[in-house]
Amino acid sequence: MNKRKLKKGLGFMTLCLVLVGFIGFVEKQVQLKTYQGLEIDLEAVSGVYFVEEKEIEGIVSSAFPELKAGLPLSEVPLSAMEERLLGHPFIKSVEASVGQKGIVKVSITQHEPIARIARPDAADGYITKEGLIIPTSPTYTSRVLILEGAYAEELMNQGSVEAMPELMPLIQFITMDEFWNAQVTELEINKKNDIRIHQQVGKQVIEFGDALDFESKFKRIEVLYKEILPRKGWNAYERISVKFKNQIVCE
Repeated sequence: MNKRKLKKGLGFMTLCLVLVGFIGFVEKQVQLKTYQGLEIDLEAVSGVYFVEEKEIEGIVSSAFPELKAGLPLSEVPLSAMEERLLGHPFIKSVEASVGQKGIVKVSITQHEPIARIARPDAADGYITKEGLIIPTSPTYTSRVLILEGAYAEELMNQGSVEAMPELMPLIQFITMDEFWNAQVTELEINKKNDIRIHQQVGKQVIEFGDALDFESKFKRIEVLYKEILPRKGWNAYERISVKFKNQIVCE
């Protein structure tokens, strides 16, 4: 009985040593893996790429010249790569990870423009869905709502719409509604309480006032389109205003 127990104990110890050795071998093999290349996973925005794979590869190769085939994976600066790429104005998020066979995968999502600030004497900028203001892309142009005016230019200089948070719900309402997205061509923002709407059909610029209570204002404009202008004519009035509560002023 003692011999059997001894044999079992020796067998168990041998098995443990084999397993420990195997784990150590596997860990050593993993450590010996080296960098073999870069894979870019770039998510399009409405089918458009404001930043291209070649540009990403160029940024990485320029910022990390040591990143060449044969570099131990333990020395690949994943966090630094993510931080560097996040400096690109059109990149919203980055995740770098080590894939199979030493391939480093970089997954990128882009900012999505929802409006464009047009400036006559300076470069334009996009407003993203998050309310950030970023430069336009030299590669692609996004067909979005146009913003002009003195206050729109102020927002451009500030880098976000944080000073006018009520603006984003208004822009989102227009862009998400099929009819208003087609009819409203431009928001002229001279002051926070002086927004004017330029239309696709009709020569009048509609005085909208501030960006608050916008749903009620658009309902009044809808009444104007359906009940007043068809009878009077689309160009019958020089001035149209909905900036006063529960009123449509036509002159």
